[in-house]
Amino acid sequence: MWVLYALLGAVFAALTSILAKIGIENVNSHLATAVRTVVVLVMAWGIVFITGKQNEIADISQKSWIFLAFSGCATGLSWLFFYKALQIGDVSKVVPIDKFSVVISMALAFVFLHEALTPKTIAGGLLIAAGTLVLAL
Repeated sequence: MWVLYALLGAVFAALTSILAKIGIENVNSHLATAVRTVVVLVMAWGIVFITGKQNEIADISQKSWIFLAFSGCATGLSWLFFYKALQIGDVSKVVPIDKFSVVISMALAFVFLHEALTPKTIAGGLLIAAGTLVLAL
């Protein structure tokens, strides 16, 4: 099931870039990021309430709060930089560089989460890095 969710995530991420490029025309990139963030916030909390999970907020550990807060800061910075790059660059060049985060995530997962570094993950990372380089130039 996770593969289906990952594929749906990829489809919506692709739509995000195209829709953002159209919507950001003549709009400050930081303002556009703020508008997007409000929409995401409303959607996320809406899903929490629709699924009845709001009562579980008290069960979140302090460690989880801290790391979710850091993750939120990283997301915010990622979106701010992405929107600025998208505003001044071509989608076909900005997105591959942005998706280089896949390779960075793989490396960080190996270092911090002790995930397996296999020939398959190394080859995949190198191919993604090469593709990023080819498309960005």
